[in-house]
Amino acid sequence: MDIDLSYLGDLSRYRVNCRDAHSDHVHYKNSGEVGEASSFSTSLDGSWDFWWSPDIPHMDECFSKAPCQIAVPGHVELQGHGQVQYINTMYPWEGHEMLRPPMVPEDNPVSRYERAFDLPRSEEGSRFILRFEGVEKAYYVHVNGRFIGYAEDSFSAHEFDITDVVEEKGNILTVTVFKHSSASWVEDQDFFRFSGIFRPVSLIVLPVAHIEDLDTKSDYHKDGSGSFSLSLKLSYGKAFHGRVRWKLGGIASGEADIDESVSSISFGTEELPSVRPYSHEDPYLYDLTLTVEDSDGNTIEVVPYRIGFRHVEIIDGVLTYNYKRLLICGVNRHEWSAEGGRVITRAEMEADIVTIKGLECNAVRTCHYPDRLEWYSLCDEAGIYLMAETNMESHGSWQKDGAIEPSWNVPGSEEAWLDMMIDRCRSNYEAFKNHASVISWSLGNESYCGTVIQAMNDWFKEKDPSRPVHYEGVFNCPEWKDRVSDFESQMYAPPSRIRAYYQDGGAKPFLVCEYMHCMGNSLGGFTEYDGLFDELPQYAGGFIWDFIDQALWKVDEATGGRYLAYGGDWGEKRSDYEFSADGLLFADRSEKPACQVVRHVYGNRLR
Repeated sequence: MDIDLSYLGDLSRYRVNCRDAHSDHVHYKNSGEVGEASSFSTSLDGSWDFWWSPDIPHMDECFSKAPCQIAVPGHVELQGHGQVQYINTMYPWEGHEMLRPPMVPEDNPVSRYERAFDLPRSEEGSRFILRFEGVEKAYYVHVNGRFIGYAEDSFSAHEFDITDVVEEKGNILTVTVFKHSSASWVEDQDFFRFSGIFRPVSLIVLPVAHIEDLDTKSDYHKDGSGSFSLSLKLSYGKAFHGRVRWKLGGIASGEADIDESVSSISFGTEELPSVRPYSHEDPYLYDLTLTVEDSDGNTIEVVPYRIGFRHVEIIDGVLTYNYKRLLICGVNRHEWSAEGGRVITRAEMEADIVTIKGLECNAVRTCHYPDRLEWYSLCDEAGIYLMAETNMESHGSWQKDGAIEPSWNVPGSEEAWLDMMIDRCRSNYEAFKNHASVISWSLGNESYCGTVIQAMNDWFKEKDPSRPVHYEGVFNCPEWKDRVSDFESQMYAPPSRIRAYYQDGGAKPFLVCEYMHCMGNSLGGFTEYDGLFDELPQYAGGFIWDFIDQALWKVDEATGGRYLAYGGDWGEKRSDYEFSADGLLFADRSEKPACQVVRHVYGNRLR
């Protein structure tokens, strides 16, 4: 099977044959399907044939044996293959191999997945797309023995067009996953280190005429009016003549004729005399419906979306939302399940929404990567503001043994990393640009600074001037403070430092992107931060670190009972141990006493 191993260490090979990133909309065959599972989508989740090799040299030997079965989605380490490990700032290979970016460790476990699939019934001119929503860390895709593509960026969706290689029956999908690649250097988050296909996999049918991307702009004006614009990208499977129609609730509509020569449409801006604003207190969403029809009026596809009218702006150094000062009473949230690690179910996401609202939080930072697609729509509906973070953290490349030592920090000012990092910005933005809940973009976490990160900042600012951009790492590099981030963002800054920032002439909104580190008997002194809202008009608030403990159910061999196992409980050689236990909730989603403090302080502030 054709696997070019050079891709793993090649910074220019972060995606090969991937389709362009696009909005996270779902398309349906007709309006009657909306609200149900789309018949254009077939889940490939379930039990797959599986082979595992501890490293690349043993790959051929291990893959020649009979397969076992593995669950997709799932982490391979939690299904008996490889070492479970929790570490914070170190890289997994530290203490074992001496590497420099973008080198790839020799200790690089490899997983091979395989399953058969048939094509669903479809019309002439349909196309077939494989969609992977999350794979750690780098993977090669083959169908019927033919190389389809390669991708990195564990927390972004990737799609591959397989139209030209599939048969009606008996297709074989093979996915080969490597735990490490050059991308490992910029995915050094504070979490358990896993590998494998950990988010859903789908086979998507694109009809003969398809809306590839929708881009909405819905602004709320101070006088209660609003403006709305819509742009579309389209693709075709054969010659086509028809039209695309859209309607936004009962307040606006439009249509345009299309044929296979029309790849994009901009409908211009609709000025609306009165709209109901979207907010945490009143998360009102308008139903947008797009319909593609052929020349005879037959429906080809329907795309529903829900949008909200709101306005986010920094005015005189104050973060405002709908022209009023916005107070961020937030929490950081890793995706986590005590049952499945980062394989998190919709039921667990819905439970988190209920808990976050019950804690009186109004905002979540998606630390430190894009979350599952469903999370953003759930937050739209609940009125939870999101800081949408890009998948980047290179902590171990510039902070060593507790000291700042940036001699080989990445991406820094190393231009070889630029395209990869802009691609991660693009994946984050394109997927979630239409969500009312997303009020700011974040470039990533704890990755120092340099020209590459400045370029990421500039990319977001040019692409989306309607939302501010956040990046905390610039705090360590004061020479970049006027070139990166619309916020003064610091971690765990005491109230005295926040006051000093403004006493020294600071002009940006001060946002504590991590504070009140919730480990042990924590959250003492929380009211001192709350008091800054009254004292400092430009203080924007912060996000508690963090929402939920990272721990996993483990069976006690002596008693047969289950207990929550934290870092170091898995026999890993290098670990940061109980540092994975810093959530407001225990890993089983039961509340810690600190929740009482949060509910009291945030509740009194926001009511």
